Amino acid sequence: MEAQEESGSVDLKATRSLMDTFIPPLEYHYDTFTLRAYRPGDGAALQHTVNASYEHLRQWMIWAKPNQSLEESEAICRRFAGQYHLNQGFTLGIWRGDALVGGTGYHLPKQGLEHGNAEIGMWIAAHEAGRGLGTRTLRALLDWGFSEWPWQRLFWRCDTRNLASAHTAQKAGMIREGTFRSDGIHVDGTRRDTHLFARLRTEYTPQPPH
Repeated sequence: MEAQEESGSVDLKATRSLMDTFIPPLEYHYDTFTLRAYRPGDGAALQHTVNASYEHLRQWMIWAKPNQSLEESEAICRRFAGQYHLNQGFTLGIWRGDALVGGTGYHLPKQGLEHGNAEIGMWIAAHEAGRGLGTRTLRALLDWGFSEWPWQRLFWRCDTRNLASAHTAQKAGMIREGTFRSDGIHVDGTRRDTHLFARLRTEYTPQPPH
């Protein structure tokens, strides 16, 4: 796709050149928590939180499984770290000190980094669920994403039956753009409808921590 010359267009060649040298920021302190890239050695924290939260996560997270081993958890953290530094995906942990209280990140669609679009995904540890951490984390990701990152559009998808996820997006200031019918598979194998929320850099105003 060639860049358009009209006003407001994007020069994709220049953008690709910029993205070739883009060094992603590694952490962001917000409110009572820190968002940061995974590091080698984080496996024990990931194993503990995921296993303790399995019953909470399994309803919506297709990757959740019981009794995740330390070796598997460490391998996951190292894979996330490698992808992060290669600009292939930006998976983040939600940390309070050394304790992992959830996971999130900026996930790249098929177009790649140069298009400036990313999907925000998130899971919250069982003991933190329903206490507002998800909304505060999403606000932090929007603030960080539209300040220190090159994102032009951040979006959020959720199963229409996941009312808590939809509520999180709305409270954080994302705009619901539509609903896709029968566009995905639920964890139980049934077809699911998906809400799509998004926010653009041009319309976003930073929100202070609450």
